[in-house]
Amino acid sequence: MFAIFKKEIQQFFSSLVGYVAIIVFLTLLGLFIWIFPDSNILDSGYASLDYFFDVAPFILCVLIPAVTMRSFAEEINTGTIELLSTRPVTELQIILGKYFAALLLVLIAILPTFIYFYTIYHLASPVGNVDVGGVLGSYFGLIFLGAVFVSIGIFCSAITSNQIVAFIVGVFLCFFLYMSFGYIAQFGVFVGKNDYLIESLGLSSHYDAMGKGVVDSRDVVYFLSVISLFVLMTRTALSSRRW
Repeated sequence: MFAIFKKEIQQFFSSLVGYVAIIVFLTLLGLFIWIFPDSNILDSGYASLDYFFDVAPFILCVLIPAVTMRSFAEEINTGTIELLSTRPVTELQIILGKYFAALLLVLIAILPTFIYFYTIYHLASPVGNVDVGGVLGSYFGLIFLGAVFVSIGIFCSAITSNQIVAFIVGVFLCFFLYMSFGYIAQFGVFVGKNDYLIESLGLSSHYDAMGKGVVDSRDVVYFLSVISLFVLMTRTALSSRRW
């Protein structure tokens, strides 16, 4: 698995993929937080990263499928997936190697944003007048959310040999799982008293819960369960090609 992981990391940073992903992520967030008039912190006069954590998931919804779309689609298209499967590694190890490589790239992209937190911390009046617990909880939520999006992207790449199709399906599933259940829950007239249950099926509900500064074990289990589900679905998709 480590050999696959190392190979993927080298591919990310030997081409422009890794650098472009990180630069795009940081640039877009920087524009929203510091430049755009309707959202920048300096004009709001309030030391908070709430808008950062509101916008970041939507950027990741697009950025992560763009990074993961080639993971298996390229291997399937070029026929190297058969060669890879002959090596002394299991399908699960191949999947996890690619998964953790893409996840590391996401973590590297998120890490520099702590500069925003440091800046806000010192801009606050008095210094340090920031909801530190809420910020740290939101960071944990963002990392888990990114991990889920990576598993979705890897799965979408495994079901097609076309990278563009993998990207489009990945973006759709990320947005759907993040947003749709919350909207469905708003139509309480249709689901009655089960609206809370419907909302809790979506990613945004658990992400928002972590943003309150409390990392609940139920939210962690939820994220890990969704990740495991898509990893298993990816394994099934790859295994089905031999049937």
